[in-house]
Amino acid sequence: MIKKWSNDVEFVGEFEPFDQVSLGELEKQHEGKGEGQWYFVQKKDGTRVGYIAHFKSKGCIGIGYMLVKEERGKGYGSEAVQMMADYLFLHKDIVRVQAETHPDNKASQRVLEKAGFSFEGRIRKSFFSRGVYRDTAMYSLLRDEWKAPKVLPLGHAKK
Repeated sequence: MIKKWSNDVEFVGEFEPFDQVSLGELEKQHEGKGEGQWYFVQKKDGTRVGYIAHFKSKGCIGIGYMLVKEERGKGYGSEAVQMMADYLFLHKDIVRVQAETHPDNKASQRVLEKAGFSFEGRIRKSFFSRGVYRDTAMYSLLRDEWKAPKVLPLGHAKK
């Protein structure tokens, strides 16, 4: 599934670089043996609808996520980002989680804002993809803005 997604232009979407990655490299990243750790985003019935990852990024922790096209806009991305922020602030000694998105990717920006991330600014020509240099929009969530978990495991009620 991971290999199929990573080599699918429709899954990767118009805003992300399209890099072919070997199955071995993808498995290494998913098992936490690469630069970061990847996790599947799943529906309650166990159907995998995407992934979310965390990784070291410019002296802090960065996150990235993608969902299959037909499952976008249903709240899975927002919940996954909230869960990842909760996990990182509860289990790592960090003060900041950041995410970059394409300035025109309004759906991804809504996901981040819904999870409490704030827009910091535009980073001009921050990466090369599909033959051109592209800008990114930087978002972050600081520990003192986060305060407490927003998504709790099943069986735990929010107080």
